[in-house]
Amino acid sequence: MTPQQLWQRYQDWLYYHESLEMYLDISRMRFDEGLIETLKPKFAKAFQDMDALEKGAIANPDENRMVGHYWLRDPDLAPTEEIKQEIIQTVEAIQAFVQKVHVGAIKPPQAFKFTDILSIGIGGSALGPQFVAEALAPDFPPMAIHFFDNSDPAGFDRVLTRLKDRLNSTLVIVITKSGGTPETRNGMIEAKAAFEKQGLNFSQHAVAITMPGSNMDKVAKSEGWLATFPMFDWVGGRTSELSAVGLLPAALQGIDIRAMLAGAKAMDAATRVPNLKTNPAALLALSWYYAGNGKGEKDMVVLPYKDSLSLFSRYLQQLVMESLGKEKDLDGNTVYQGIAVYGNKGSTDQHAYVQQLREGVPNFFVTFIEVLKDRQGNSIELDPGITSGDYLSAFIQGTRAALYENHRDSITITIPEVNPRTVGAAIALYERAVGLYASLININAYHQPGVEAGKKMAASILELQKQIMQALQSASEPLDLATLAQKAGSPNEIEAVYKIVRHLEANRRGVIMNGDRANPNSLKVSAG
Repeated sequence: MTPQQLWQRYQDWLYYHESLEMYLDISRMRFDEGLIETLKPKFAKAFQDMDALEKGAIANPDENRMVGHYWLRDPDLAPTEEIKQEIIQTVEAIQAFVQKVHVGAIKPPQAFKFTDILSIGIGGSALGPQFVAEALAPDFPPMAIHFFDNSDPAGFDRVLTRLKDRLNSTLVIVITKSGGTPETRNGMIEAKAAFEKQGLNFSQHAVAITMPGSNMDKVAKSEGWLATFPMFDWVGGRTSELSAVGLLPAALQGIDIRAMLAGAKAMDAATRVPNLKTNPAALLALSWYYAGNGKGEKDMVVLPYKDSLSLFSRYLQQLVMESLGKEKDLDGNTVYQGIAVYGNKGSTDQHAYVQQLREGVPNFFVTFIEVLKDRQGNSIELDPGITSGDYLSAFIQGTRAALYENHRDSITITIPEVNPRTVGAAIALYERAVGLYASLININAYHQPGVEAGKKMAASILELQKQIMQALQSASEPLDLATLAQKAGSPNEIEAVYKIVRHLEANRRGVIMNGDRANPNSLKVSAG
């Protein structure tokens, strides 16, 4: 296209949200009118599906659950008065609790105030709070936040070492829907042990975010924890940032959670419009469909040109990939759907993988995130009439043009600044885009059977470990791996047995291996 034609295409497809001052530009995606006509019936159905979901339809049939994260920012949409009041009361309870913590009305026994937060959660219970903390926490927050978001012992130690002198003023938030998530349970036990080691009463530092009546809820109440806040059955982990999961840690850091909710509500209203060209989430879904031929054939590279948004691509990985990565469609057909998401930030990545993006395998499309406001206050001139923000703006425009010139497509989202309102809106935009795209490709975006399969297999490995230790402790002589696997009741799992004993030996857990390490079949294993 000529520059004039591109300018006209830009104007034809530019979306602008007036109250949010947010732009969406999909003009550098090379779809044509033929695709638009083909997708019109699919979009009509997608808009109907989203309307039904918001009205309380069972959108997750595997678990017989509604999907209602949209109600979190507009309780009047909730299908029952009970749910509406639960939402309203939860936000009010969060704000009341946070106010008491900040003024010291709720405080630890051995300190004047709580100074730090240790948030324990996994997946959506960590990724959303981490993204929001990086994006929105003030430079000197009333409470600094730290995370246990894995089952890595060294990771636990690193966080606890940093907190060592302030553990007595640390508030712990345990986030788990049921209390049965292994990573969260492990983190809680490790934290509890650290508190007890310092002679601190963990219960007087702990808060739970969980489903009412869950095992975690029962533990928190029986042990007299400081507070519990509800997780709702109808909110999935990857869409939970605007529930208590994300709102409590954000509010404790001094982030305006009402503004986040207001931004999401404004975007929800915009993405509810049943018209492709005036619905920003539909425009994203169209672009994703075009880029990957409706089959996820291209990856989504997310490049926010602002340091504070550096975790946005990591947050979107779960939202997009867990929602769309499905083997079966709604009719039971094998389809292997999904869109891979990766990214970091601009302009850092211009010195990393943009070389491949422009000249390597064209198996991706880019989403640029542009922020118009450079900084609080004025910028110095680095060159005559040129500031560091001007350079950043030039980098994003130059990269976009260089990619398009070499037939690489891109989307650009532009916001005025990074603040609670725009971050809430961005979360809502992508939540709706995922829902609409899922309808276009006829998959269920609201379940995750693959995650559950991995959890079950991990549990079987831990059970095998117990059988191995029993077999070794009852053996009168060292055993080769095949014999050990047989005595452990898993003769076909020799590789798993090998990896278990290797790990146990490395951590001095009562296992000794002798033999040629490069030839596992030669190894003899004994207890010791």
